Amino acid sequence: MKINKNKPVIVALDFSSLKESLIFLESIDPELCQVKIGKQLFVSEGPQAVKKINSLGFNIFLDLKFHDIPNTVEAACLAAADLGCWMVNVHASGGRAMLEAASNAYANLRNPPLLVGVTVLTSFSEQQLQEVGYVGALEDNVRKLTILSQTSGLDGVVCSARELGLLSPLTGNQFLFVTPGVRFEGESKNDQNRVSTPESALKNGADYLVLGRSISASSDPLSRISLINDLSINTQR
Repeated sequence: MKINKNKPVIVALDFSSLKESLIFLESIDPELCQVKIGKQLFVSEGPQAVKKINSLGFNIFLDLKFHDIPNTVEAACLAAADLGCWMVNVHASGGRAMLEAASNAYANLRNPPLLVGVTVLTSFSEQQLQEVGYVGALEDNVRKLTILSQTSGLDGVVCSARELGLLSPLTGNQFLFVTPGVRFEGESKNDQNRVSTPESALKNGADYLVLGRSISASSDPLSRISLINDLSINTQR
């Protein structure tokens, strides 16, 4: 696995164009962080955005949350690997057959991307989860989807920092936790419900933190990335 716990930051490139993304990328350093390409940029610019940003030396988390029949997801995961992605995600709720197909897609690759399963979106509350038909408490569903992801061969999961204390004892040290919904103290939650500060997420066991506006809208994004890296190093001591 291509894991560096001394640089846990994944910066979300929430831009509509490759041009905007490249301008922002001039203000950060691929030696200090990873970047995330999600649906907004990928739909606007396509695979060329991945190829161009990869050529600048950035590890890319392709955040398209694949959720489809097993054969389709397997093919999509292979296509993401061909683009040189560092991390790829799938929806854990797609079920074991789909998750195993995704995992098997990478089984024989020499340098495959990390594969993580999305448990419950950090924008969801207990009420919203029940509205779409889930049964039981939100934390219980996150736990079930985490165990399903691990036993299906995935490298880790995407979850909120609030669930980390519940999950870490279940999975062992080799299983990754990617945590979105991270905000600096005093920042707005925006469209998120289950949020955490960088320090709290790292102390609870997060391996990677996904931050968008907290860094991309900052007047000094590099200093914020460096601050989190220092927190990560201090947390490991």
